[in-house]
Amino acid sequence: MDLPDVIAHCLSKPGAEETTPFGPDVLVYKVGGKMFALTVPEDFPARVNLKCDPERAEELRDEYESVIPGYHMNKRHWNTVILNGALPSKLVRELIDHSYDLVVASLPKKKR
Repeated sequence: MDLPDVIAHCLSKPGAEETTPFGPDVLVYKVGGKMFALTVPEDFPARVNLKCDPERAEELRDEYESVIPGYHMNKRHWNTVILNGALPSKLVRELIDHSYDLVVASLPKKKR
């Protein structure tokens, strides 16, 4: 899965929006005003930061070299997924969905 596919999947989520709160070089994907994904399009290889359940985050890091602790993020709750072709596209989509679902679950009922 490449970066354009990741961006398209993030934007396909209900209520998702692309923002640039850290400047034009950092794309942040939010739902209900809360971030669920972050990427820097200029990075090579491309990568995306995704929220993750802490236990699952550890398991993913142990199993895949392309999943590392979240760069510039809370390392317990965020992973950086390197989009170098080593991970199956299905897994990357699943990790985006997981991040989105965690953020939606944390929103007040009124915003869900």
